[in-house]
Amino acid sequence: MDLYLPIANLSVNALVIVALGLGVGLLSGIFGVGGGFLTTPLLIFYGIPPTVAAASAASQVTGASVSGVFAHFRRGGVDLHMGAVLVVGGVIGSVAGAWLFTVLQASGAIDTVIGILYVVMLGSIGTLMFRESVGAVRVARGARPPTPRKRRHHPLVAMLPLRWRFYRSGLYISPLAPLLLGVFTGILTMLLGIGGGFILVPAMLYILGMGTQTVVGTSLFQTLFTTAVATMAHATTTKAVDIVLAALLLLGSVVGAQLGAQFAQRAKPEYLRLILAVIVLLVALRMLLGLAWRPDEIYTVTLG
Repeated sequence: MDLYLPIANLSVNALVIVALGLGVGLLSGIFGVGGGFLTTPLLIFYGIPPTVAAASAASQVTGASVSGVFAHFRRGGVDLHMGAVLVVGGVIGSVAGAWLFTVLQASGAIDTVIGILYVVMLGSIGTLMFRESVGAVRVARGARPPTPRKRRHHPLVAMLPLRWRFYRSGLYISPLAPLLLGVFTGILTMLLGIGGGFILVPAMLYILGMGTQTVVGTSLFQTLFTTAVATMAHATTTKAVDIVLAALLLLGSVVGAQLGAQFAQRAKPEYLRLILAVIVLLVALRMLLGLAWRPDEIYTVTLG
């Protein structure tokens, strides 16, 4: 079932795109991650231009975040005060990212920059996840567990001025820390089309010192608004959002997330994290090969 994508300017198999969204949604439901950090590389592997893949993935993440935000909000798992600061930073970062995206696009370097950023980020995040998951598997098999980390924000956060109280998270820190964190994730959302949750959640835990009961919900809250702003910025500046592509991805991801959540209830979490770490590292390796290796003849003409 071929379908023409007007912005990407190519025809794709609609069932393949839906299946890709289904797979990413399945991973999202199983592993508890947004999946946006895998959507863009998989689209690039399929042949979608990196600029269109990043912009369309951001719009798909926006739609996929809505149900998650409402679910966490009903359970009291969203710190609206912290989330508002993160959203302001995300909006600022999205605007800055839009300008940077336009500059890189005009110079012809945007595709290479997207690839390099993905290799660095997926490689580093995948390595950290692999180390943590291997330790969790060893503990599950009877090894001695490590000393629990005391929840406390990073010393650099303590040095920042203007402290506010974030009652839901139980923090008394400077709003500049979550603001800067929001700016960083906003830039990444604009450039890479990711929700930022796989970076934002660890940063909120280990840098800001937030408790686990509010981290995921607050992260989704920020992701929802930041990706929405990034999608609007792409639509008005880069003109790279392909709504047909985003709709197909969203259709598959919604179904996949429900199936993944059911499967995750019956699986061991430490093994799930290990599998996810391996998947992330394999995607990073594939991106690296795509950047470093080129065929001897890029174009060939066969006379029949």
